[in-house]
Amino acid sequence: MRRFLEIRRTGRTPQPADFDHDFPALIARTLSDLTPDERHVLRSVSLLDAFDLPLATRTAGMTQEAAAMRLTERPFIREDAFGLWPFHLHSLIRSTLRNADDQTDDRWSPCDWDHATRRAFGALGEQWSTAPAQNRMLLVGCLHQALVLARDFRLDLDWLTEAAFHYVSDSIWEPLAPPARDESAAAGLQTAADALVETLSALARRQHENRARTAERLATVTEAGLLPPAVHDMAVYYLAKAQRDLGRTEQSRRGMQHVVAGGGRLAPNARRGLAHLSRLAGDFPTTLEAAENLGWAGRHHRVRGDVWWAQGDMTRGAQAFQAARQEGEEHGKKGEAAMSQAMRAFTLAFTDPAVADDEIDLAEHLLTAVDLRAATFGVRIATLLRDAGTHTGLEDRAQVLQAEISTSGLAFTHAKLELALAFHHAVRDHQEGITTSIRRLHELTREDYYAYYVDIAHFMADLPLDGPSSAHWIDGQQATRDRWRALVTARRDHRGTT
Repeated sequence: MRRFLEIRRTGRTPQPADFDHDFPALIARTLSDLTPDERHVLRSVSLLDAFDLPLATRTAGMTQEAAAMRLTERPFIREDAFGLWPFHLHSLIRSTLRNADDQTDDRWSPCDWDHATRRAFGALGEQWSTAPAQNRMLLVGCLHQALVLARDFRLDLDWLTEAAFHYVSDSIWEPLAPPARDESAAAGLQTAADALVETLSALARRQHENRARTAERLATVTEAGLLPPAVHDMAVYYLAKAQRDLGRTEQSRRGMQHVVAGGGRLAPNARRGLAHLSRLAGDFPTTLEAAENLGWAGRHHRVRGDVWWAQGDMTRGAQAFQAARQEGEEHGKKGEAAMSQAMRAFTLAFTDPAVADDEIDLAEHLLTAVDLRAATFGVRIATLLRDAGTHTGLEDRAQVLQAEISTSGLAFTHAKLELALAFHHAVRDHQEGITTSIRRLHELTREDYYAYYVDIAHFMADLPLDGPSSAHWIDGQQATRDRWRALVTARRDHRGTT
C-alpha cells in the first residue's frame, strides 16, 4: 500500500511491474523516486531509532529543514505524536537502507556513512546537553541511541562519559540495553564503547538479575581495561557494591579503596561504601565518625540512620532517614528520596503500626518512580514488622518474600527478613521460632557481615549471647539490649489492647 501511494504521489499510474521485486529492490526503487536531498536525509536517519526535524537535519549535515520535512510526509515514515522524537523508520527499512546494494548515482561510500554517524552522534549529544536540566527522558533516549552508534561504529565516548554519570546519579535505572550487535561482529568487548554499553546495561539489569551475575559482568568490564579512568572507576565502584551485597566484603573494600584513592567523581560514594563496610562489621563508632565527613555527596544522613536503628534508637534513626529523604528531594534525586523513605518506613515499623502505615504508603509511592529492588524488599519487610505479633499469615508472607530474595542474590536483605521474623517471634514469645531465627541468622551472617543481627535477636528475646560480641555499640551493649527489648514489650502491650 505504501509503495502504491508513493507512486500515485508522482502522478503516475502504478503498474504490476512496480511491485515485482524483493524487499531490497523495492527500497532501491523507493530511493530512486526521492529527490537527492530527500535520499540524503533518508540514509542519514536510517542510523537513528527515531528523530525529529532538527535531529534529522543535523544528522544530514544540512542547514535547512525543508528536505527533512518533505521526507516526513512520505508514507514510509511513521509518526508517533507522543514519542520523544516523533518520526521513525521501520527497523527492516533501516537495515535494508544501510546494507542493500544501492545503485543510485549518489550512493554513499563507507566514508559517507562514517561522517553521517559522527554527525548523528554529535547531534544527540547537543540535544541532551542543551536541554533544560533534569530532562531524564531525553537523557535516556539520547544514551540509548548514541550507545548503539558508538558501539557499532567504534566511536570515542566523548559526551557519553558525562551522560553516563548523569544516568547513574539518581539510581532510577531505566532499561538501557541496546539491541544486540550484528551477528557478523566479533564477540566480546573490543572498545571503550563496548565496555560502557556492558557497564550501563549491567547496572540497569541488576535490579532484575542475581547480584552474582551483575558482579560477573562488571568484573569482565574492569578486567578488560578499555574504559577511560573516570568511567573505569564507575565500573569498579558498582562492582564493589555488588560484592558487598553478596557478602564479599574484602573484595568490596579493595574496590572502594581504589575509587577513593583515585579521587574521582565517585570518591564520596566509595567513602560511604567504606563506612557501610565498617557498619557491617559492627564498628558503629567508626561509621558515625565517617558520616561527619561525608556530606550530601556521601549521603551522610542515611549513613547515620543505618547506625541508629541498629542501636534500637528508632527515633533518631527515623529522623536521620527523614533528613536524608528531604535532602534527596531538595537535590531532585528521586532514587535517594525513595531509598531513604524505605528505610524510614522499615525503622518505624518496629514501633507504632499506625505510624508505620503512613510511612509505608509514602515509601511505596516514591518507589513507583524508580527501580530499586533492595528498597522495595525493605518496604515489604516493613509491612511484616508492622504486623509482627499477629496471626495474619505473616510467616507465609515471609516465606514467599524469602523465595524472591533468594533469587536476587541480596544476602543482606535475606538477613534483614530473618531479623524481622525474630521480632515477630519475640513479640509472641514463641521460643521455637526465636531459636530457628537465631540459627538462620548465624548461617546468614559472619563476624564482618551483619553478625550484630544475631546479637539483636538475642536482645529482643531477652536471651544471653552465645559468646563474646564483635559489635561496638554506641552507648554499650546493655543500653542497646534494653532498647530492643523495650520495642518487643511495647508491641506486646499494643497487641494486647487491640
